Amino acid sequence: MHKKKGIKRLNQYGFTLIELLVTLSVASILLSVAAPSYRGFVQDSLLIAQNNSFSSAIALAKSEAIKRSSQATICPSTNGTACAGGKVWSNGWLVFADVNGNGVVDANEQILQANAALSGGNTLKSGARTRVTFTADGFSSGFNDTFSLCDSRGATYSKAIILNNQGRLRSETGAGTCS
Repeated sequence: MHKKKGIKRLNQYGFTLIELLVTLSVASILLSVAAPSYRGFVQDSLLIAQNNSFSSAIALAKSEAIKRSSQATICPSTNGTACAGGKVWSNGWLVFADVNGNGVVDANEQILQANAALSGGNTLKSGARTRVTFTADGFSSGFNDTFSLCDSRGATYSKAIILNNQGRLRSETGAGTCS
């Protein structure tokens, strides 16, 4: 074996203090730029998911009314078994086959879906409706209404879920009324 003279080989393990400080500095700069964007992304995703959940429940009520040739209703609910009344839908909602069309869950009426309260401190309020009832032809009896889905960022980021008398549903961003 051949040995080199005068050269000592040092084994290094890990980082030097300077390398560690530079790495931590770069990482902290990147995190300070990315964290606010990530929070906004999470809030936007939650609003979209909640908007889709509520829109799907309305679509379910409409399709069940048509399928059953009978009325179906969606209403706000706090316990998942009865309508709570009022214009606040944040605590959850029910979709049920409303055979007699009175807007109340009676003993012989089937609950089709019960949704839990919204997460993230978000709110969902209707403009005027305390329930939405669909007739056998899929029309929404009553009048047009706008449901406002809001988070802590206010009306600029809100979702307005607009329902017309024909049962047509559409959503707009930044058009909700948050208060």
